[in-house]
Amino acid sequence: MIRLFVMAIAAVLSCTQLVSAQGREAIGYGRLINNDLLGDLGDRWQSGSVSSSRLYGAGWDGELPDRPFDILEFRLGGQVITPQDLRNPPDGDRPFAGVLSLGLHTHFERGGNEITLGGDLVFTGPQTRLSDLHTGIHDMLGQPPARPSVLEDQIKDGFYPTFVGEVGRQIGIGQGALRPFTELRWGVETMARIGVDYTLGSVGQGELLVRDPVTGQRYRAIYEQAPGFSYVLGGDVAFVENSALLPEDRGYKVEQMRSRVRAGLHWQGEQNSTFYGLTYLSEEFDGQPGGQVVGSIRLKISF
Repeated sequence: MIRLFVMAIAAVLSCTQLVSAQGREAIGYGRLINNDLLGDLGDRWQSGSVSSSRLYGAGWDGELPDRPFDILEFRLGGQVITPQDLRNPPDGDRPFAGVLSLGLHTHFERGGNEITLGGDLVFTGPQTRLSDLHTGIHDMLGQPPARPSVLEDQIKDGFYPTFVGEVGRQIGIGQGALRPFTELRWGVETMARIGVDYTLGSVGQGELLVRDPVTGQRYRAIYEQAPGFSYVLGGDVAFVENSALLPEDRGYKVEQMRSRVRAGLHWQGEQNSTFYGLTYLSEEFDGQPGGQVVGSIRLKISF
């Protein structure tokens, strides 16, 4: 499995070299960090994650191209999922899981619809070394790490090719924009999702934003530098078929309906920009005692 992971990294590096050889250039970069501590000050379930996107194309004129593959996005993701208590998890709580993904996606427009299609190679288990990273961070901060028995019980090594597709449509409303969307995910987790986002303000207009898979927050990947603010509100409902992170053969039962409600603020200065958002995540498995609030942050500082 380690060899497969190394081969996946090599394939992504080869793709970036091929993209450069085809005359495309780097046109954008974005990332988002999520952590339960930044929300309701907890450290459980959807404990922490990061999404990072690098975009390549012939250029950017403020609008999506009408052809797929004119813009390519290379996406890297990492996710740590934990039980409610790292030392003494209650019976029936979800297992520890480390998830690492490498993906290739494309963004384009057809008939006024904004379309994103792509795939991720998703790796789970100790092979990701995320459990080691999680323990190291807790040791560095002087916090008790996960008990060895918790890590021994974590989701095992696995490999899941995963398809992701989204269709959204911008509807201008005064100084803001409403964007209903639908999403389909098939692989490490299989679900269909419907939702809507509302943006009020200038930041984000004429830009390309990428949706974070954990919170649904949309982070900026191609920037306009005009100073200003934007307030964002959104929510969605997912109908879940199955999840490799909550395996049925271990007695887990997924909540067939998941909901997310989010809010955030984008700020763009002359050179620097920030984003902070909060997302409520409903229960993901039968027996989870409640939802949680996750915080999201993005800092872009130029010196």
